[in-house]
Amino acid sequence: MTTTDSGVQVSVLGLGAMGSALAGALLKAGYPTTCWNRSPGKADDLVARGAEAAGTAGDAVRAGQVVIACLLDHASVHEVLDPLAGELAGRTLVNVTTTSPEQSRELAGWAARAGITYLDGGIMAVPHMIGGPGASVLYSGSADAFHQYRPLLDLWGTSTYLGEDAGLASLYDLALLAAMYVMFAGFLHGAAMVAPAGVTASAFAALAAPWLTAMTGGFEGFGAVVDGGDYTVEGQQSLQFSSLDDILAASSGQGVSTEVVDMVQRLIQRQIDAGHGDEGFARIIESIRHPA
Repeated sequence: MTTTDSGVQVSVLGLGAMGSALAGALLKAGYPTTCWNRSPGKADDLVARGAEAAGTAGDAVRAGQVVIACLLDHASVHEVLDPLAGELAGRTLVNVTTTSPEQSRELAGWAARAGITYLDGGIMAVPHMIGGPGASVLYSGSADAFHQYRPLLDLWGTSTYLGEDAGLASLYDLALLAAMYVMFAGFLHGAAMVAPAGVTASAFAALAAPWLTAMTGGFEGFGAVVDGGDYTVEGQQSLQFSSLDDILAASSGQGVSTEVVDMVQRLIQRQIDAGHGDEGFARIIESIRHPA
């Protein structure tokens, strides 16, 4: 048996919707899987599919070469694992609990002092996507652990390793979520604008989805401009031309809040006021990088 086959013993701590999905994918692939959850009963379905249920977190840790932590938050990870640091020594801990970059780095330091190999993961999927198309997981921390257990990690989605800095997976995760939530807010603002005209949110979505999908093609161009640091290169829409005054007026006319659009307008206006109105829209990143 090697550490690249399904004979690797895996333990999953935390059986919420995501933890259960991760454990289910391991079982489907034939990995011997031990599960533990603070409240009883959560492992029943997994046990019916071949998992072992551990009575305590310590029992689960002792059963696994690889221990997956999918808990509530940073404090929960310490609460569950601090008493088990000695048991975890010599094992690999893959922490996919949502934490901040600094919290991930703190956990990596804690693990290193205890002799635990640490890999941090940011899951870019909802539970039902695990193991299917579109799911991805970002990793940072131990490169050796990532490469050694890559076949296991790939069961959950496309695996991307970002570097030894354990905080990078969390940083990328939260940055991508920031982009997602602002996009969602923009869609909902648009839906609110057309609602007084009798347009349903579903009807608006049918038009918005292909439009927004097409617009994501501009990300690469924005990235090239930002990385080049020259906001005057040809082919960009200028900040002066990007004024959102008409959108703000139409929103007010429809009786809806302008908060979402106001935020973008403020970023634009700060650069115009600083004398950069003829430069490209991508320059608003300077308003974000340097808060007022």
